[in-house]
Amino acid sequence: MSTVEDITSENAFTTHISSLPPTTTLIISFHTPWAAPCAQMSLILKTLASSYPPQTPPTISFLSLDAEALPEVSESYDVTAVPFLVIQRDGKVLEKVSGSDAAKVRGAVERHAGKGGNTGKVGLPPALEVTRREDDGVKDGTETKGEGESEGGDRGGGGLSKYAPGANDPKTAPEMSSTAGQKEELETRLRELVKAAPVMLFMKGTPSAPQCGFSRTIVSMLREQGVRYGFFNILADEEVRSGMKTFSDWPTFPQLYAGGEFVGGLDIVKEELESDPDFFAEYVAAPKGKGGMAAPEDQKQPATATT
Repeated sequence: MSTVEDITSENAFTTHISSLPPTTTLIISFHTPWAAPCAQMSLILKTLASSYPPQTPPTISFLSLDAEALPEVSESYDVTAVPFLVIQRDGKVLEKVSGSDAAKVRGAVERHAGKGGNTGKVGLPPALEVTRREDDGVKDGTETKGEGESEGGDRGGGGLSKYAPGANDPKTAPEMSSTAGQKEELETRLRELVKAAPVMLFMKGTPSAPQCGFSRTIVSMLREQGVRYGFFNILADEEVRSGMKTFSDWPTFPQLYAGGEFVGGLDIVKEELESDPDFFAEYVAAPKGKGGMAAPEDQKQPATATT
C-alpha cells in the first residue's frame, strides 16, 4: 500500500517532485503541528493512501509538509490556512481543498487519481454497515437479556438506559479544582491586549523577523497599506497563544484586531482588502508602502506588545 511521505526541506520537495513522471498525481498536504484539524487530515490521508497499491512508476504520490517550516513552498501554493490540500500533475495544480472534510478530500483525490484498490473497505468507507446479531438484545420482537444480566435486568430492570450509579460505585472522573479565577484573569489580559493599539497583530515572531510565512505575508500587507500597528509575539507567551484561540474563536495565527474588534486571519484580511481597498483607511498613518509598528506612545499596553 502507498504511504504519506513527510517532506522536511525545500530541497527534498523539489527533488521529489522532479523525480516523478509527468503522469503521477501528486497529493500535497500542508499542515502545522499545533492545529487540531491537521491531525484529522493526517489520519484521513494515511488511510486514503493505504487504499492505493504502490506501482512503478508511481501513479500517485502523497506528501505532507509543515506549512510554517517551509514558508516558500506554502506561499508558492497560496496557502493561507491549514489543513490545505493541493492536487497537481505535471506541475499543474488540478484542485485545492481547504479544511479536513473527509468526504471532500476523498472526492477530490478520486476525481483526479481514480479510486484506490481498497476504497470502501479501508479507512474512509462511504457508510458503515451495521448488522444486528440475533442475541443483540432484540429477537423476534422480544427483548433478550444481555450477557451478565440478572433475571430482573441490570440494576433492578430496564437495562443500561435506566442505570443509575450507586453510592458504592467508583467515581467516573477525578474531582478538579476550579480554574474560573485564572480564566477570568487571562480574559481580562487578552481584552487589554487586543486594544493595545488601534490595529493589533498577534503573530509568530516579530515584524522584522517573522517566524512563519503567514505572519510574513500579513506584515507585508499592512506595510503596503501604510498601517501603523502594534504586535504581540505569541511564541513568547504560551498562555496568550492558547488563550487567543478561544478568545477569538479562531484556531490559527496570525490574528488581526482593528479598533478592539477581531478582523480575522490572513485569508479574511485578504478578502476584506479585495472587496474594499480602503478597509484600513481610518488606520493609515504612513504613506503606502511605509506602514509598520506603531510608536510606543500610541500603545495602551507596555512594550511587551510593541517595539
